[in-house]
Amino acid sequence: TEEKPCKCVQCGLCFSQTSELLKHQQIHTGEKPYKCLERGKSFNQKLILKNHEKFHTGEKPYKCGQCGKGFTQKSQLQVHDKIHTGIKSYKCFECGKRFARSSSLWRHNKTHNGQKNEMCLECGKSFSQKSHLVRHQRIHTGDRPYECPECKKRFVDSSELRRHQKGHRGEKPYKCGECGKSFISATQVRIHQRIHTGEKPYKCVECEKYFAQKSGLWEHQKIHTGEKHYQCIECGTFFRTTSGLRCHVKVHTGEKNYKCLDCGRAFACSSSLRNHSRLMHIGETPHKCLECNKCFSRKATLLKHQRIHTGEKPYQCLECGKSFPYKECLRNHERIHTGEKPYKCAQCGKDFTRNSQLRVHEKIHTGIKSYKCLECGKCFTQNSSLRSHEKTHRGEKRKKCLECGKSFSRKSSLVRHQRIHTGDRPGLTHYKKMFNIQCLDRAFPLCAFSDVHKVQPFEQNIWADPLQKNVQHSVPR
Repeated sequence: TEEKPCKCVQCGLCFSQTSELLKHQQIHTGEKPYKCLERGKSFNQKLILKNHEKFHTGEKPYKCGQCGKGFTQKSQLQVHDKIHTGIKSYKCFECGKRFARSSSLWRHNKTHNGQKNEMCLECGKSFSQKSHLVRHQRIHTGDRPYECPECKKRFVDSSELRRHQKGHRGEKPYKCGECGKSFISATQVRIHQRIHTGEKPYKCVECEKYFAQKSGLWEHQKIHTGEKHYQCIECGTFFRTTSGLRCHVKVHTGEKNYKCLDCGRAFACSSSLRNHSRLMHIGETPHKCLECNKCFSRKATLLKHQRIHTGEKPYQCLECGKSFPYKECLRNHERIHTGEKPYKCAQCGKDFTRNSQLRVHEKIHTGIKSYKCLECGKCFTQNSSLRSHEKTHRGEKRKKCLECGKSFSRKSSLVRHQRIHTGDRPGLTHYKKMFNIQCLDRAFPLCAFSDVHKVQPFEQNIWADPLQKNVQHSVPR
């Protein structure tokens, strides 16, 4: 055996040359004298720095003779060759799983002994590998160091970037045997196949809900913990996921990079484009409600819809105690208490609590009436108005008065009718809010109402019985 006279006093390892011992001792001292001029990263050996610099230059001098793939290091090529030969020399004694590299086996062994030495100082989460910790820390820092030269999209790690680039090249070598759909990686195929098998191996201990992907479980668990780490610097809103935050930021920037090839409509998120294509162009609605047979493009939308049938209203207003089936309904309701009207018409300056109200209002200025009755040709600005109108053709009167049995096609008509039984007489102020006040002002000048005491009998007189059409009203003098 070769004599190794140079011994490390720290760990007892022996080396044949002093230079090798000095290199080794840098592990204990943490000394990293070789620095990359491109990104500032430091290394303890000159050879490692040289290999690292090849990432910046794109130099890959070692090429696979089988498939032509290039590598920056000879050791990487040697490991890659084992894919073609199928050689996996390193075996786990616990479970029998085999690996092509000793480092992969060493990392795998940590899963059996539960060893997680690498801890995140931000959130306290522990990891078995340092590389996993470094990747995790980018969630807190927001660092995405790997950029796609094609579309400028940035990624947390190099493996994500490589998978993404295969999409640009149209390279999808992994195919699902069930439906024939192709994927960039074997992992994606395995996850996809769970759609066919129905396998959901990841269980939430809080509510016993199952998930097909581990990432899905992680995101779900934040609902129970209320954890929202990601904040928008523009408006201060918090989000559970980085993807949710990224999508939201585009609301402020107005960025819409995802364009529908069929109709040209643009979207801020790829998921919004997919849902639009399924619903509007493909007509794909895979999620069906068993109660009313209504179909939806997304499972989340179906679950929301089912609250109509179950009567579930999980969102409660802290101000008045009223409950709502949807979070957005609660948000809109809360604006009644706060008086907030964030949506303003650019034409006339009128404010609205909801964006949908503003869009409907804008049609008054544009004159657009997109919804047409096929029976009589009458056009409407809102789909709901068209549906109400169509009931008059069908003679459909679902709204029934419980007092006298009379039926109506609209709820508003029923509410008006019920005032006959209740004796309810809304005052002039109420009608001013509901109808065009200009007509009343022309008929009854404000000078007639200068005395507060004269207004009350006038209100009682003019609105005494809306059903009596022949009553003559006079303006008080």
